[in-house]
Amino acid sequence: MLLKECREKWEQEGHFKRLNDALVFNQRVWTIFQDEMIRQDNPLPLDIRQNILNLSVFIDKRIVEIMAKPDPAKLNILIDINLNIAQGLRGSAG
Repeated sequence: MLLKECREKWEQEGHFKRLNDALVFNQRVWTIFQDEMIRQDNPLPLDIRQNILNLSVFIDKRIVEIMAKPDPAKLNILIDINLNIAQGLRGSAG
């Protein structure tokens, strides 16, 4: 995961590029979630879709905060949320 690698290599040269790349990628993924949640033909229940949209708003705000004031500790919540979502998706797909 790019965010995790970015946090782990924070003190190494090139960390601002790694941070930017990781945040841009993460934002793209969450934009895909947002697009899917607002589709009229999305089969998920409305409350689940709304919860995912609310979570995506939090993610967007956090990304902006990190871009404004970079800090590796701020990546923790994004990493945790992404891992939990990925585990949930793997569980439902399997």
